[in-house]
Amino acid sequence: MTLLSVHLTTLFAIFAFATCGGYSGGLRLSVDCANKSESDLNIDIAFAYPFRLHQVNFDAPTCEGKRRETLSLIGDFSSSAEFFVTIAVFAFLYSLAATVVYIFFQNKYRENNRGPLIDFIVTVVFSFLWLVGSSAWAKGLSDVKIATDPDEVLLLMSACKQQSNKCLPVRSPVMSSLNTSVVFGFLNFILWAGNIWFVFKETGWHSSGQRHAADTMEKQSSGYNQGGYNQDSYGPAGGYNQPGSYGQVGDYGQPQSYGQSGPTSFANQI
Repeated sequence: MTLLSVHLTTLFAIFAFATCGGYSGGLRLSVDCANKSESDLNIDIAFAYPFRLHQVNFDAPTCEGKRRETLSLIGDFSSSAEFFVTIAVFAFLYSLAATVVYIFFQNKYRENNRGPLIDFIVTVVFSFLWLVGSSAWAKGLSDVKIATDPDEVLLLMSACKQQSNKCLPVRSPVMSSLNTSVVFGFLNFILWAGNIWFVFKETGWHSSGQRHAADTMEKQSSGYNQGGYNQDSYGPAGGYNQPGSYGQVGDYGQPQSYGQSGPTSFANQI
């Protein structure tokens, strides 16, 4: 990879795991019971990375006296979120290591072609991981949005199943940073996939392929130069430049010649 691409991969990896791993948000609900004294107009529910929502508990009124119930959100989306952040962290660390190698150990990097080969394999692996991780996290984020939708959370409360009570969403969670993390995930995939070609050019596979193509062209050109197409087949040695002579004896005992001496023989006969 070039130094510019290494810097971009480092920067994009930071944005990816910072926007996802550093997220915390919440929503607020309102339950207005028929008996106003039992109402709770500010029910705050907070959640954060890694989005184990089934461990997020909150209290809600039942609108049946002073009794309250303890509920929890639905779903565990930690696997896709943690996988995404782990890829971002390792990509960040590898980009830092690659920067140091490119700047201070360029000779060691090219020695025995090991450095470019390892770099090529790692780049292919990270490209695949970014594609899988970003796709998984995009699906996980969609499920997180559904599980934290205030209208869906209100359905969990027993008080909201009675028409005499009024349940309303007060504030929805802000998901802009999580949306940004998905965007940076796919940008990282595009960046790493684009670097595959540049790293491949540094490997011995690319140079050996160029030498093979050059040798093939050289053999083809030498074959045409040595073949019959370059010989002067119509020169002095060719049969078409030799004077044709049909000096055979005819039926009447006179020599017949249709070569260059034809006109002279005809004059002598006259």
